[in-house]
Amino acid sequence: MGRKSCFVAVAVCVLSVALGSVLWWRNSSRVVKAGSSDTPSYAANGDMRPPADYREWVYLSTGIDMSYSPNAMQMDHSSFDNVFVNPAAYRSFLATGTWPDKTVMVLEVRGAKKKGSINQRGQFQDTAVNGIEVHVKDEGRFPGEWAFFEFDSMQKDGTLIPDKAPCYTCHQAHGAVDTTFVQFYPTLLPLAKEKKTLSASYLKDEESAAAK
Repeated sequence: MGRKSCFVAVAVCVLSVALGSVLWWRNSSRVVKAGSSDTPSYAANGDMRPPADYREWVYLSTGIDMSYSPNAMQMDHSSFDNVFVNPAAYRSFLATGTWPDKTVMVLEVRGAKKKGSINQRGQFQDTAVNGIEVHVKDEGRFPGEWAFFEFDSMQKDGTLIPDKAPCYTCHQAHGAVDTTFVQFYPTLLPLAKEKKTLSASYLKDEESAAAK
């Protein structure tokens, strides 16, 4: 093989390696994107895989000692309810005022503490997580589109809460948007009003509350 032919062969080889690197990078990027935990995942028995990175999702709100029952007992301790939603669903809500399929909302319960460090008044959240509940929209999987799962920890799969449980009827009867409690999410409620996606049941609840 002549010197010129060697140069051509080397050039072709370098070009092939470069092209292969580009294709590998593009395919790797696609694999990473496809493996995103932004969507719900289930075990073979129907349990839900834990959304382990939910604290990197979009934070919606925190409630303290909330109860929807007028006869709720006064507890001797307080708790915080933190709500997070997967980013893809949040972006869709900003555009439409409602939730898309594959929305995942995580309710994280933490205890309240009064004594610690330099705190002299009020309460702050404990480091321990006392409970996790997930509200997921999966239209092809659940007859009512939405379902609730309960998690003992983020190291175990979550179990499906039966659709006859009170949480389903409460959300259907009082949820501000698509059976979800957007009325308690201060950054999303004005948007839902603007998009006119508030439910008739929520608007009726608001009228009743204003009349009292």
